[in-house]
Amino acid sequence: MEERHVVMIKFGELFLKSEPVMRHYIGILTGNLTKALDAAAIDHTIEVYRGRILVEGPDIEGISRTAARLFGVVGVARCIRTEPDREQIETAAAKLAARTMKEGMSFAVRARRSGMKGFTSQELGASTGARIFDAVPGITVDLTNPDYEVHVEAREFGGLVYDAILPAPGGLPLGTQGHVLSLLSAGIDSPVATWLMMRRGCIPTLIHMDGGKYAGEQVKPGALRHLETLSTWCPGRTLRLISVPMEAFFDAMVASGATRTRCLLCKRFMVRVAAEIARRQQHLAIVMGDNIGQVASQTLANMSVIEAVAPQELPILRPLITYDKDEIVTLARSIGTFRESAGDLECRVVPKHPAIAAQPATVLEDEAPLDIASLVETAIEHVTIHAARNGSLIERDE
Repeated sequence: MEERHVVMIKFGELFLKSEPVMRHYIGILTGNLTKALDAAAIDHTIEVYRGRILVEGPDIEGISRTAARLFGVVGVARCIRTEPDREQIETAAAKLAARTMKEGMSFAVRARRSGMKGFTSQELGASTGARIFDAVPGITVDLTNPDYEVHVEAREFGGLVYDAILPAPGGLPLGTQGHVLSLLSAGIDSPVATWLMMRRGCIPTLIHMDGGKYAGEQVKPGALRHLETLSTWCPGRTLRLISVPMEAFFDAMVASGATRTRCLLCKRFMVRVAAEIARRQQHLAIVMGDNIGQVASQTLANMSVIEAVAPQELPILRPLITYDKDEIVTLARSIGTFRESAGDLECRVVPKHPAIAAQPATVLEDEAPLDIASLVETAIEHVTIHAARNGSLIERDE
């Protein structure tokens, strides 16, 4: 009989939710899966059972790769599917093991049972192990550190047999936690912060502060590359970036004579612009890539000065606040946003000796010559919108 192959999708944290919430989240997850597979032009059918989602189609490898990039998924396995019959499950496991195992290797069977009666998980594991012994001579059992593991699941909808689990990002399905506005630069931290919020179910709109002549040549292109990369983590969806012109503000700030507080004046202006856009577009929070003590504007004292201009009802979320830099870089590499040589990312208004613990009164004094309200409104009136889908920039689809 020809083997029937399916992709099994595991989800973890969703089990902690109440039954109605879990069903709702699984519905969102399967919707995201459908969007992603349709975007990749992969034919498929989806079956949802308690604890497992099964996807069947001619391109098992493509289904696996696509599902492994979905938030809310903790693991993906390419499985042999059998009828809900213990004999068939054991036979399939022995055949699968015989393809990989050789004399001298050790193995373990990891067995689970749900909805099938007449035997326990331990009994299923033992009898499956006996079948594998018969199929491959000269092997041993090692339940702690085996050379090879085979997983068998006996469930009311059928048996599942697999020997590898492809890791996935976990978290919550994208779209379960609403919309956020995420500040995005060309650097390392902000795309990672955005990705972490996506991993917690938030749909981001990205906002990039374009410094124009005051920014390095690769700043805006770098931010657009981040936009493209982040869009690969929500396949089938359009990810938008709002580009805000900052030249007029920088002109005014430089002309004002402020020096040591420039980074704080700039960040406060960014927060004001982001807060107004968030209000107009009904985003629930602003996301920033701040990390305590990494640069002068990210000391605890200075962050409080910056956050003071945010509306009370609009939280600023900083998912990287306690990360070490090497942890952020490791995440950036795994996400795909890290580049060894990013080019000219200089900000040409950074002072040589920025304030590391500015007094609010000093910041307000330096800010006084600036017509902040007018500068914010002008910046918002002249934004441009970029969009990406499935890793490529596209024309805006509004």
